[in-house]
Amino acid sequence: MSTDSSTAIPQSPRVKRRDILLAGGALGLASMMPSLPATARTATAAAQSGSAPAAGRRRLGSLEVSPVGLGCQWLPGPKKGTVSDFYTSTLDRGEAIRLIRSAVDRGVTLIDTAEMYGPFISEDIVGEALQAVRDQVALETKFGGDIDPDTGKMGERGMNSRPEHIRRAVEGCLKRLRTDRIDLLYQHRVDPTVPIEDVAGVVKDLMAEGKVLNWGLSEPGIQTIRRAHAEQPLAAIQNEYSMLWRGAEAEVLPLCEELGIGFVCWSPLGMGFLSGKMNADSRFGSGASFDLQPGAGSFDFRALVPRFEPENLKSNMALYAVVVKWAHRKEAAPAQIALAWLLAQRPWIVPIPGTTKIAHMEQNVGAASITFSAAELQEINSDIASVEIHGARLPKEEEHVVGADTPPKQ
Repeated sequence: MSTDSSTAIPQSPRVKRRDILLAGGALGLASMMPSLPATARTATAAAQSGSAPAAGRRRLGSLEVSPVGLGCQWLPGPKKGTVSDFYTSTLDRGEAIRLIRSAVDRGVTLIDTAEMYGPFISEDIVGEALQAVRDQVALETKFGGDIDPDTGKMGERGMNSRPEHIRRAVEGCLKRLRTDRIDLLYQHRVDPTVPIEDVAGVVKDLMAEGKVLNWGLSEPGIQTIRRAHAEQPLAAIQNEYSMLWRGAEAEVLPLCEELGIGFVCWSPLGMGFLSGKMNADSRFGSGASFDLQPGAGSFDFRALVPRFEPENLKSNMALYAVVVKWAHRKEAAPAQIALAWLLAQRPWIVPIPGTTKIAHMEQNVGAASITFSAAELQEINSDIASVEIHGARLPKEEEHVVGADTPPKQ
């Protein structure tokens, strides 16, 4: 992001649990630190010369998509006509639209958003940006927040996947996205009160009506994945996955391989950490407020994340040193190394980095041209494994939400 990561955020009231739920799923991308190799410009220039080759496309259910997608996640900005990401970077609505259109021009065919982001603002921007090129992209969005479909106000439940609510939410998504179908629809987080079979049932009906083409889950429990897939085959799981957080490797990725489910990575750049936006002295404040209404103060999700606390961040910089080492070796930018590493893990993995800069988007697209030999992949995996990551990946208020299973169907 273009924001100075070292700028502290003033102390503010404790964040409510439902606000943490909305903040979950934040994507990160940032500009490079001054110490990056000058040779990184080579790979960036190559990225700007054309789109990703067809041979590099990846499969998510019935969809064939570019190896690197684009995450679109914005909140109301501090001024009318502006939006902000989850890390305090701000851009005009028109700039956001140009960013999305430029991504499509560069061959990006997977565009990700959600009703929660705003709420509704990100979907509305994506819908406007893609009107003229709708058939060139696979569009994915998410339902599941306890959000009033008419007003955007949050309810007290946090999550709401009751079948009647899902239907209303999807109709709102279709309207804002200016489309007649959603290529990939996710449940954003598990609703602990609704059996996943009930969720799968209403999605199956929406698919029969042609309003949804594929579906998936974000941060679900293992048994919930199995039960959902048995009811209606899943196209993708969207979980956090990066060099900084490799939790998916233990159970989720093997299960996806077993069942033939694709995997979409949110926060593939570790909220900007892996692209070089942070250093050992970066500070994000000791608290944050989160107001979804226009004119809200700045909100930086990283202020809530334990792995970015001062002592943890200092220790975790050892991982960034690994990234820089490989960036020099491959004559690439650190962000490209982080994304190329993800692409090398499985042929059905698709990262969806977010950004506010066209140049950074172009750089991300270029990651698809970076490859690792078998020996190099073994070496970089060993380098990454040698670094112990300190601090949890999410605020404690959200720990029980991710990886949760739904109650059994009675």
